[in-house]
Amino acid sequence: MTSRTNPPGDGDGDDNSAAKPPPLVCARCGTSAGAPGTAPPPTWTFSVEHGASHYVCAACSRENLRSIEGRLDSDWW
Repeated sequence: MTSRTNPPGDGDGDDNSAAKPPPLVCARCGTSAGAPGTAPPPTWTFSVEHGASHYVCAACSRENLRSIEGRLDSDWW
């Protein structure tokens, strides 16, 4: 019985490349947060709306601060 080895990238599904995460962009204006797979800048806002995660850039966060605060539970105040 002989064994067969396949060269990389021959369609066997194992090409040793990890799937790259999508680039992080602002949910409101589409501004990129930097290279894919990096953490968002500390000035960006994170929220979960209807079960989906959203990141918002610093400029959009500032422009919509009243709207963001209006959605907080009264326990925060």
